[in-house]
Amino acid sequence: MTRQLGDWGLGDLTDTAELLVSEVVTNSLRHAPGPLRLNLRICDSRLRCEVEDVNDAAPTRRAADVVAEGGRGTELLDLLADAWGSTATATGKTTWFELTGAE
Repeated sequence: MTRQLGDWGLGDLTDTAELLVSEVVTNSLRHAPGPLRLNLRICDSRLRCEVEDVNDAAPTRRAADVVAEGGRGTELLDLLADAWGSTATATGKTTWFELTGAE
């Protein structure tokens, strides 16, 4: 992902994109019983990351326990992504987020 973002001229987004992809993929691995797919797309200087899985339940916002090691994915998406959400598909859902690169 680091090389691809650099090739697209969006290297400034690498750290944030990797963190958020890790959170969304980890959530899919924990809650979806089947395969998942990661798609990266750009439009102008905006990166869109999509994680498709076979669980049809949308991610839920919840307050993380202060001593828990997990449960902060949606909080990180709220803080770091320009936009994010979840879209139902015929086989599950796609959780996506968008980041805007430096102009």
